[in-house]
Amino acid sequence: MEISSDSSRIDEEYRALPSLFFILTFFWFFSLCFWTFNTCKNRHFQTNRLQWTLATVPLIKTLQLTLSFLFWYSCFYHHICSLWISFGVYVTGVLFQTVTFVSFLLISSGYCITCERLSIQERRITAALGCIFYLTHVGFRASVPYFCALLTVGYFISFYVIFKHIAQNLRVLQEQLTFIEDEEIPAMHEAIYSKYTMLKKFRTAMQMMAVAELAILINVDNSIGNYWLRLLVREWAQFCILSYIGWTFRSKDMAPRFSVMPVIKSIGERVVPPIYSIEMDAATFEDFSSHGWHIGLPTSPKKGGLKNSALVVVQHPHMCRLTPPDNHYQSVA
Repeated sequence: MEISSDSSRIDEEYRALPSLFFILTFFWFFSLCFWTFNTCKNRHFQTNRLQWTLATVPLIKTLQLTLSFLFWYSCFYHHICSLWISFGVYVTGVLFQTVTFVSFLLISSGYCITCERLSIQERRITAALGCIFYLTHVGFRASVPYFCALLTVGYFISFYVIFKHIAQNLRVLQEQLTFIEDEEIPAMHEAIYSKYTMLKKFRTAMQMMAVAELAILINVDNSIGNYWLRLLVREWAQFCILSYIGWTFRSKDMAPRFSVMPVIKSIGERVVPPIYSIEMDAATFEDFSSHGWHIGLPTSPKKGGLKNSALVVVQHPHMCRLTPPDNHYQSVA
């Protein structure tokens, strides 16, 4: 009689899960569609790969929640609990956590914000942390002894690296803002300040994420009481934090010259990319020669006007303060 009562109580606790997972799937699927549509619509404003990298987060989460809904729905209404579907939920859950933290590492390193691509060392560190995070999560989900402690250490290392990179990039952007104010170059102020604001918002989101993950690790209560409520609070907090990060780094009409950034970050001194320009006709350009100038064409020539268009010449205001030759800048006119 007691066994029957316990079984009935368990059924009642878990009966709300199909509806809960269906609602969560709807929210994540809607965010995925909105993200994809907004990125495709505004890709001509901000043509970088960060938005498409972040799109994998809601994609994997939507897949995980869909499989969770199918599993619990089939269990309660068709009395078939598929082992393969539960394994899919397990794998997609681990992938979601790993991809999420890899995305956080990319943003904190300034990927497509302060540099066009990461250096080899940064890519190796990101890949190594991603592998460690994935393996520790697999062991933790499989209830392997001592992997709870290893996962906690992995979280601390990941958050340490993230906050360290954020602080470094914020310091560099602050120095650039100071340089712009001292040299009276207002043309770049809005772009640099936008990047500075975005990283500050990301730091706040990471602080909230660290608190949320720490609360999940501390909560070792495995009882079934109010399981669906605890699941709802955890998933909703995760959705709100990731939506805030996604909204901050969405594709949009950025400030002018926002995409002007070094190809790879350099250890040397970093300064504001070239912003001064002059124009000259083809006849004058024939006798022009200088290694300190970057030559280009107007970015948006009028239709049929390319033949007679003026050449655009861009020079850095202080050529002697440029970083070593391996740190190339994009010239935008």
